[in-house]
Amino acid sequence: MATIGTKGTIKPYANFNAADDVQKLRNAMKGAGTNEDAVIDVIANRSLAQRQEIKSAYKLSVGKDLEDDLRSELTGNFENVIIGLITPATQYDVEELKKAMKGAGTDEGCLIEILASRSAEEMRNINAAYKLKYGKSLEDDICSDTSFMFQRVLVSLACGGRDQGNTVDEALAKQDAKELYEAGEKKWGTDEVKFLTILCTRNRNHLLKVFEEYKKISKKDLEASIKSEMSGHLEDALLAVVKCMRSKPGYFAERLYKSMKGLGTDDSTLIRVMVSRCEIDMLEIRSEFKKMYGKSLHSFIKGDCSGDYRKVLLKLCGGED
Repeated sequence: MATIGTKGTIKPYANFNAADDVQKLRNAMKGAGTNEDAVIDVIANRSLAQRQEIKSAYKLSVGKDLEDDLRSELTGNFENVIIGLITPATQYDVEELKKAMKGAGTDEGCLIEILASRSAEEMRNINAAYKLKYGKSLEDDICSDTSFMFQRVLVSLACGGRDQGNTVDEALAKQDAKELYEAGEKKWGTDEVKFLTILCTRNRNHLLKVFEEYKKISKKDLEASIKSEMSGHLEDALLAVVKCMRSKPGYFAERLYKSMKGLGTDDSTLIRVMVSRCEIDMLEIRSEFKKMYGKSLHSFIKGDCSGDYRKVLLKLCGGED
């Protein structure tokens, strides 16, 4: 379970009363239209744990699922972000992973984002919940939907077997850096398995040391080497791993920026990152966003989204700085 703490923008509501919130939501959905502002006022101002209490209280007093009633009242991106907010974190990741592999195309970006950024414990929970919900393992679905070295990197990340310690083995870090250099920059052709083995199994502190040692040998960052040695989704996956090891908030800031820049908005990425990080590290993501792009995340959302959808995202963003 992700740690909920001081780095999130959404906090538990101080005067929380599940029964009162159920009444507010019922009133908002009664009659011909829907009072979207009232829905936002409840859902976007409560913590995820409080929203679960509201869901239970709703079913108890109304005899129906809150999710079903909201789906029948709301549409589009507004519906997607509100439903995302009332979905437990592990279940949300599971559903996003399934959606990324359903149908004709594959959303490789979604697979990479979730698998590269979740902790070993989160991955164990995701694997168990995925099997329970869909009757197939996450690994089986990844294997039937992806191929070659990209598939192998995703499977390795999905195992959730990364070393969770903090120990840095200086000698091994130098050896790892040397092996990465010899597997890529130094030779004709690339030994991708060596990259997978080191980047997908070592703990974060150790990898930060490896990156440092790599720069001494290669005279450039590992990211630059990956870009010159790899291509396509494999390149994207390994870059995501390195970026998450360096700074998860920085990685998510870049995901948000890319979802909004240029023509058209990648709403599914924008919603997923805002929903999944708002109670974890959104304050840090905001800070990194401003540092990296010279404009606030708040101003980007304001200029890129509209209507009730924008209101929810701005609430999750939590401020203008």
